[in-house]
Amino acid sequence: MALSFLPSTPTLQSLKPSLPSISPPSSHAPSLMLLTSSKLTGPSPTGPFVLTRRHHLSTRASTSQYTPTVAEELADVTIFTAAGDPVAFKDLWDQNQGIAVVALLRHFGCPCCWELASALKEAKARFDSAGVKLIAVGVGGPSKARMLAERLPFPVDCLYADPDRKAYNVLDLYYGFGRTFFNPASAKVLSKSRFDALRSATKNYTIEATPDDRSGVLQQGGMFVFKGKELLYARKDEGTGDHAPLDDIFEVCCRNPIA
Repeated sequence: MALSFLPSTPTLQSLKPSLPSISPPSSHAPSLMLLTSSKLTGPSPTGPFVLTRRHHLSTRASTSQYTPTVAEELADVTIFTAAGDPVAFKDLWDQNQGIAVVALLRHFGCPCCWELASALKEAKARFDSAGVKLIAVGVGGPSKARMLAERLPFPVDCLYADPDRKAYNVLDLYYGFGRTFFNPASAKVLSKSRFDALRSATKNYTIEATPDDRSGVLQQGGMFVFKGKELLYARKDEGTGDHAPLDDIFEVCCRNPIA
């Protein structure tokens, strides 16, 4: 199955890139995966996130680009459950001391976002054990969210739709044709180490999950961790498939347990 980043449209068809569909990339191809210096295991008797050796957060992660009131700026942004019910961001987690991992996917028809959603689904038990709320948001309407939830599958109670990209705008996430297709960070998705995970995550993929508003395919995502209204971690995706290392997310949750 050929995996395309962009649905067929009359104006962009000739520029539609795709991932290899016959064989994985050569083992001699350079891997651009971010390397971490730790291995995280869990759950365990001492907690769901156990560092077996020192871990350093990616230097790409920084909260300094956001004001201390960013959670309040997000608070009244309305998104939708996969069932179509409106919900404000401030109601997604405990705004006093609750810890939330907020993953903003590109859009529900992006194969790389199915890969990220699959990884988040596998990590959910560890987040649950630590009392961490997992929230995944994608660009597209609720019906598109349901396609991903049903076909991947993905826990529907953690999945939300942001068809107008309101949260993405508040968080100033990258947007544009160059970011989506020509940013060097997008080359990660072609690494051999990513191929099997991507192929597995998209075995039931459908391009029908792409937003009706095709401009949404040019949106990039990001990963954020909040404790109450405090932003603990922020990382923007530089390009398509440039996801935050989950080791970073686990490390932040390990450092900031719920009191």
